Amino acid sequence: MTAEAALITRFYTAFQQGDWATMAACYHPEAHFSDPAFDLRGKQPAAMWRMLIEGATALEIRFNHVQGDRGEGSASWEAIYPFSQTGRTVHNRIQARFSFRDGLILRHEDQFDFWAWSRMALGAPGYLLGWSPLLRNKVRKMAAQRLGRFTEKHPEYR
Repeated sequence: MTAEAALITRFYTAFQQGDWATMAACYHPEAHFSDPAFDLRGKQPAAMWRMLIEGATALEIRFNHVQGDRGEGSASWEAIYPFSQTGRTVHNRIQARFSFRDGLILRHEDQFDFWAWSRMALGAPGYLLGWSPLLRNKVRKMAAQRLGRFTEKHPEYR
């Protein structure tokens, strides 16, 4: 197994175990994470994972197809959880891409079908509006506000 694949495996194994500290240790200090809900830099990705893990009432993580070599990597992963605002069960399927520097994750991009996610998380409103930039922007704003409140309570992430 390459060093890149081993780091990705370490990251998702820690996620499965709810070990946000190990996940944070996998990121480079200049890390950049993005997905349809977040666009984060520096310590913010670590804060997000801690917030999500600590806030989860039930969370199942699965991962596979880990690949890595020459400073790049990828994995497929799934998250199954109740969406905190509605209680609706979400089974999100995500494709992750990585780049590395100094043996750590520098860039982490998660891609998933936002419309599918919004239908699971929000029900009818997600079905009707999940394709629209309006709902995507609202979700991004709410996610940023939630992370902002979390980092106010945890100054180590500022």
